[in-house]
Amino acid sequence: MLLKENASIEKLNGRYFTPQLIADFVTEWVVDQEQAIKNVLEPSVGEGIFLSSLSKFENTTNSNIIAIEIDEDTAKEAISKTGYSFYSNWGFFREKTEDKKVVINDDFYHAYKNGLEQKRFQAILGNPPYIRYQYLQEDQRVEQSEILTRNLMKSNKLINAWVSFTVACISCMEDSSRIGLVVPAELLQVKYSEDLRKFLVKQLNRCTIVTFDNLVFDDIEQEVVLLLGEKIANDDEHLIKIVPFENAESLEINRLASIDFMEADIESSKWTKYFLIDKQLEIIDRIKNSNNFLKFSDVATCEVGITTGNNKYFCINDDTVREFDLKQYCRPLIARSVNIRGVQFLKEDWEENVTLGARTYLLDLAPYESREFAKGVKEYIKWGEKTEQNSSYKTRIRDEWYKVPSVWSPDVFFLRRNYQFPKVMLNTPEVEAVSTDTMHRIKLKDSKNRLRLIVSYYTTVGLLFSELEGRSYGGGVLEILPSEVSKVMLPNIFENQILTDQEIKELFHKIDQYIRSNGNERIESLLDDIDRRILVKGIGMSQREITELRNAWNILKNRRLSRGK
Repeated sequence: MLLKENASIEKLNGRYFTPQLIADFVTEWVVDQEQAIKNVLEPSVGEGIFLSSLSKFENTTNSNIIAIEIDEDTAKEAISKTGYSFYSNWGFFREKTEDKKVVINDDFYHAYKNGLEQKRFQAILGNPPYIRYQYLQEDQRVEQSEILTRNLMKSNKLINAWVSFTVACISCMEDSSRIGLVVPAELLQVKYSEDLRKFLVKQLNRCTIVTFDNLVFDDIEQEVVLLLGEKIANDDEHLIKIVPFENAESLEINRLASIDFMEADIESSKWTKYFLIDKQLEIIDRIKNSNNFLKFSDVATCEVGITTGNNKYFCINDDTVREFDLKQYCRPLIARSVNIRGVQFLKEDWEENVTLGARTYLLDLAPYESREFAKGVKEYIKWGEKTEQNSSYKTRIRDEWYKVPSVWSPDVFFLRRNYQFPKVMLNTPEVEAVSTDTMHRIKLKDSKNRLRLIVSYYTTVGLLFSELEGRSYGGGVLEILPSEVSKVMLPNIFENQILTDQEIKELFHKIDQYIRSNGNERIESLLDDIDRRILVKGIGMSQREITELRNAWNILKNRRLSRGK
């Protein structure tokens, strides 16, 4: 975690200035309204990029424009570019009426709480600051929380400042109005944005999300989207669409009309599904409501892997085990994704990793009393204390820092971060390995279904729902958390015995051998066979439906992978 004293000014203030092409595109869309635009708000003016864009459009010539910037030097730079009137804080401006276009040097939260909240705007646009909760001042945290709770949303320490900025701005929209904001792509999928997604769907009659295949901010690894929202008086519809562009240079207003709106799903936890077309979404909805499919959580529970507090100390290789004579205190460990060969972790896999010098043992001292420790263990603990291996927060809060809690061997492992496709792997009884939190631990409700779980997962349905439920932070990696794994839909080959145990065993070994031979390469040819056996022959889906599901999976997967290049 970046400490506040080491963070850059840009990081602390969330100041990443918008490229002019993007500002012009957003502004053109926002001001393209039939009504006269009386009042305009720019809540985080920066150097005045959006104000420069506003000056290019005649229908804002007579508009009242309020622009707010927390940094004094930056606010004055915007003044020098635009010639707007300058106010050193919201209080000085609040009673004034003669100035039509102003830059106010103040905290947007402060202005909102002290009167801005009551104003209404026909046009709102800008690039809210991306400030993590830990970088906010205490009064800002309180103000952010009040904005969210006042709008019937939850507040927590994961929420970034752009979320409350967005909520506050939307609450200031006129009944017929438009808003255009540059926000992180996290809007589409991360958990802390879930409340915001529901808020947007309820508050906006039309919501257009513009996405980019490439990063559009120079020298910043932050993927962004454009949130284009519209309120329409006396309109009860709530519609949404996603419009992809390659980069900022390819932005074109007319293209927004080339993609149709869909009815917004208020209950949808993520918006990645809106990259798909209607017929794909219809099949997905049917799967969710069919007895031929069930949720991952119906057959198994998913928990995070072991949190040691210091993997370098507790996850050790064979040399360290021998040096301190620790073998009786260790559990076989699969600690990294590179240790995964197929879809089962065999004894020979573990032994190969031992030979390669990998960290293949977890030091598990919890079952023992300290008085029972052999000499080597005591020496290893002493070395750990001497070298401050016990200085991390999670080791310091333990009564006995060297005892890792919650060590147990799962039925199945589920890799937390994946590239081409997610990895699910059987934990064989001959090894009974454990894992760190790079992998989730799966416990079957009925242990006889272990092979069936893995076979059912390696279908187009299992992989598609992983993309729908997971998230990508960049680099092309798919991350899926335990709560998201639980929502993944699987073909029901558990209650409906459409495959015998022998057939399941044959398919399981087929999957294992294919992945061992091909690694992270394309898995489509394997899926063709598994889908045909389970989805078509077993469940009765049509080949057309399978094709649409496969196309949907490829749309989501390829978009993710292309952003990692």
